[in-house]
Amino acid sequence: MSWGLISEMGHVGIQTTDLKASIWDATQLLGLRVTEQEDNGTAYLAAGDVHHELIYRESDVNGVDSLGLIAKNEGALHTIRQRVEQENLTILKDVAPTAGVEDGFSFVGPEGYIFEIYLNRAVDVAAQKSFGPDRYGHINFHPQNTRSMMEFLKRVLDFRLSDVIGDDYAYFMRCNADHHGIALLPGKGTFHHHAWQTQSVQDLTKLGDRLNKVGRNLIWGPVRHGAGHNIAAYYVEASGAVVELYTDLEQIYDDNRPPIIWGANENWYNMWNDYRPMDFRDFGIRPVERKRAIF
Repeated sequence: MSWGLISEMGHVGIQTTDLKASIWDATQLLGLRVTEQEDNGTAYLAAGDVHHELIYRESDVNGVDSLGLIAKNEGALHTIRQRVEQENLTILKDVAPTAGVEDGFSFVGPEGYIFEIYLNRAVDVAAQKSFGPDRYGHINFHPQNTRSMMEFLKRVLDFRLSDVIGDDYAYFMRCNADHHGIALLPGKGTFHHHAWQTQSVQDLTKLGDRLNKVGRNLIWGPVRHGAGHNIAAYYVEASGAVVELYTDLEQIYDDNRPPIIWGANENWYNMWNDYRPMDFRDFGIRPVERKRAIF
């Protein structure tokens, strides 16, 4: 269900200095599959029956390359394009921005984050289902100005507020029934984590077992969040980005539900206790600069 211009979260694109290690983490720890790999060092991966939900690009830096969003229809794509022009934002590419999608475009948003807006992804049905999440769900990043980023997401991309934390401290925003597709917490402008939905809390414990077997560890969780109510566990992937595996996320079917307001010191981050690792938010990667395409 989607009321506005964006129907669902599309993908996360990450530039990585170690493509092989990033693919290994995504396939052997998280449980995604490679759907396509190009000679230029680009790999497309997915959990669901689509061409991609995660893109890795081999690079000399680690950073977030793009945030993909799926427009509801051609009219929605056109409206977003008009709004981007009215904001005087830089258009990078005026055609389908990645393989496996229909018409679309990409632009540089606030604080250097590159957004790719497009229509339907190609179908890619997994030959066999093994362990792993059902689908890509949401992202969390730490802009220097959370309120400005929140207003941009509302004004240009039609996201709505689900939860507000404190006085302009943090925002959880949705584009469909999922409690949040994008969460914003204040920081130094870094991308923190990409999150994947699974069916059971048992899948989170199995993730912990897989990490332990290769000498790695969860950096937090399992934990029950207050904002969104999801049970989640987190680890750091090869690029330096954090990965979240979660289950039981709140679904909001009332399009006009007012946002829940949390005090900054309430347990919006952990309903089971007030523990939060002090270094949890220190992880993350920065947006990578890209030049405008020559048409």
